[in-house]
Amino acid sequence: MLNPSRRRLAGLAAAMLGLTALGGCAGLRLGMQKPEVTVANIRLLDGNLLEQRFLLTLRVMNPNTSEIAIEGLTFKVDLNGQPFAKGVGNQPVVIPRLGEAMVEVTATTGLGGLLRQWKALGKGRDKVDYRLSGRLVTGNFGGIDFDQTGEVELPKGLAEGAGAGGGKGPVEKF
Repeated sequence: MLNPSRRRLAGLAAAMLGLTALGGCAGLRLGMQKPEVTVANIRLLDGNLLEQRFLLTLRVMNPNTSEIAIEGLTFKVDLNGQPFAKGVGNQPVVIPRLGEAMVEVTATTGLGGLLRQWKALGKGRDKVDYRLSGRLVTGNFGGIDFDQTGEVELPKGLAEGAGAGGGKGPVEKF
């Protein structure tokens, strides 16, 4: 038989474990599925040597029969297994039931992320693997985590011409 202090400690540990499990999906009601977040478009906003900013359009699809109110989101983008960009957005949006909505966010990357990707292109890669992960902020009780992976094929000739020594450069004939 446990003494009272050990019983209290065991009860506290069980309560903390239960709260932690509830906190992970507090943004969804019981029985709801997580929405799917994918990249719909990427556009360069501006940049300089040390920092580049991209406008990402994210498609959020809701497979549930109830709408989901999103207050904002945090995210990061990995390319070819390396950190590339991250950002936050505070655009509120309601994802309709059995529907989708587009959310525009700004992603920021630095010189290191850009150089890592340029080096990978110099190795003749013909595709880029990506991972988009983050959290949809839903209000009082937290949010909904998302993690999406995929790949994008590069246009022919882009990989061969990238990086120093990565291929023949342009040839001009007169």
